[in-house]
Amino acid sequence: MPKRSVNYEPLSPLSFLERTAYVFPEKVGVIYNDTTYTYLEFKDRVCRLATALKQHGIEKGDKVAFLCPNIPPLLEAHYGVPLLSAILVAINIRLASPEVEYILKDSGAKILFVDTEFANTIESIKDNIKDIMVVSICDVEDKVFDGPDYEEFIDVKPESFHFGIDDEILPITINYTSGTTGRPKGVVYSHRGTYLNALGEILEYGINSRSKYIWTLPMFHCNGWCHTWGVTAPGATHICLRRVVPEEIFKLIERHQATHLCAAPVVLSSMAAYAENNKVNIPKGFVINTAGAPPSPTVIKAMEGIGCSVTQCYGLTEVYGPHSVCEWKEEWDELPIDEKARIKARQGVPYITTVYMDVLDPTTMEPVPHDGKTLGEIVMWGNNVMLGYHNKPEETDQAFRGGVFHSGDLAITHPDGYVEIKDRLKDIIISGGENISSVEVENVLYEHPAVLECAVVAMPHEKWQEVPKAFVKLKEGMKVTPEELMEFCKQRIAKYKVPKEIEFVDLPKTATGKIQKHILREWAKKKIATKE
Repeated sequence: MPKRSVNYEPLSPLSFLERTAYVFPEKVGVIYNDTTYTYLEFKDRVCRLATALKQHGIEKGDKVAFLCPNIPPLLEAHYGVPLLSAILVAINIRLASPEVEYILKDSGAKILFVDTEFANTIESIKDNIKDIMVVSICDVEDKVFDGPDYEEFIDVKPESFHFGIDDEILPITINYTSGTTGRPKGVVYSHRGTYLNALGEILEYGINSRSKYIWTLPMFHCNGWCHTWGVTAPGATHICLRRVVPEEIFKLIERHQATHLCAAPVVLSSMAAYAENNKVNIPKGFVINTAGAPPSPTVIKAMEGIGCSVTQCYGLTEVYGPHSVCEWKEEWDELPIDEKARIKARQGVPYITTVYMDVLDPTTMEPVPHDGKTLGEIVMWGNNVMLGYHNKPEETDQAFRGGVFHSGDLAITHPDGYVEIKDRLKDIIISGGENISSVEVENVLYEHPAVLECAVVAMPHEKWQEVPKAFVKLKEGMKVTPEELMEFCKQRIAKYKVPKEIEFVDLPKTATGKIQKHILREWAKKKIATKE
C-alpha cells in the first residue's frame, strides 16, 4: 500500500472532523439535552480523549471498548480512539454480562468505558476482567467503579494530532454481530471502507451543512451505519438521544427542526402508532432511512402520511451497514400511494460508493433472471465489504467463498434491476414442498389496523413438515382474535401461506430493533400443529 504523497492521501474518516472544525469552528456540531459543543470544542474533546488514552498506554492496534448509549462520549470515541491508530469496539448495551465478557476477551480490549446505567452488566464479571481498566461515564448515575470518570479522564492538555492515517486498510473498528446463531462475530472495518460508506450516506440522503441528524440508530450498530463520521463530514449537526422513545423523538424533531434520522422498521412502527394518537409536527422534507429488517409497505405509508420521506436501504454488519438503497425515480412520483409504498419496500440497487451487488443462484453462482420471481442469494463485493471476522479465518473464508460476500438473504430481481428480499435463507418456510416467504405474510398482517408488530416463523407440522406461525403484538387499545387475523390473511394470500396459528406476545428484539426470530422459532417448536 503506497504511503501519502503529492498525489495520494490514504482515506480516513478522521479527516472529516479536521476539515469541519476548520470550516465551521463556531457552528454547533453536537447537541445533547441542554449541552452543546461547537465543532472546535468537539475536536478539542476528541484530542483530549486521544491524549488521555495515549497517556494510559494505548497505541497502534490496541482495542478500546465502550458500553454506552448514543451520548457524546461514544461519538467522541469514533475519532479519539482511531487518532492513535487504535481500534474502537462499541458494544451493544443490551447484551448480557457473559456476552459482554466474551467480546471484551475476544477483542483483547485494554480499556473499557462504561455508562454507569449499565454498571450491573460489568459488576457481575469484574473479577474476570481485572486486566482491563474501567472508566465510568457518569451521565445519569454517579461513578461506581474505581478510577476516573470520563470527564476526569479527558481533563488533560491535548496534544496536536494529524487527523489521518498512513495505511487506509488499517482496522478502525470491530463491530460484533448480534450473535443470533451462536457467539457474536467481530466484524473488522477499515479506515478506507468507513470513509467511503460515510460519503455514501451523504450522497444518498442529501446530508449537508444545514442538516440536523437525530441519533435514533445505535452508534454501536455498524458505527451508526457510519453516520458517526458521515454527519460530521459536511458540517451537519449531531443530536444525541439516550433512549429511543417516540415522544422524545418527535419533541427533538420539532424543537431543533431536525432533518434526518435512521431507524429499524420496528422504531418506525412505534413512531407511527404514537402519531396516530398524538399531534406531531414534522418539518417539510424530513428524511428517514430505514433498514435492519424489510419494512412493510404499511409502515412506510404511515410514516409518509405524517410528512416524512422514507427510503429503505439494505445491508449487514459485514458491509458497514447500508450497501444498497431503493433509489427513487421521477416516473414513480405520480403512482398511487400504496404502489409507492410497495416500491419503497424494495432493497433496490447499490449505493454510489458500493457499486457491486447481485442475486445469484446458490447452486450455479450465476445471476438469476430479472423476472421478479426467481429466488437467489444476495451477494456483494467491493470497498464496503469487511476486512474479515476478528480471530475467525475459517468463517471469513466461508463468508467470502467464490470471491463474493454471501449475505444469506434470499431475494428476487425485478425487470428494472431492483432487488427485493423475500427472506433469510434460514427463515424461508418450506411447507409441503412450497416455499413461503415469511416477509410476504408479515406484510399482509401489517395491513391490519390492529397490528403493531409481527413476525412469522416455521412451526413443525405432522403432515406438511412445517407451516407458518405468526407472533403478533397489537396496538394499544386494539382488539382482534387470531381467527379474525387468519380470515384477513385468507382474503389476501394463498391459503397455504396463511398462519396456522397466531399468538399475541411482546416480541423479543435485539438492541437495534431486529425481532429475534431464532427465539420465536424455539417457541414455535414447543407445539406441533396437526390441523389442516
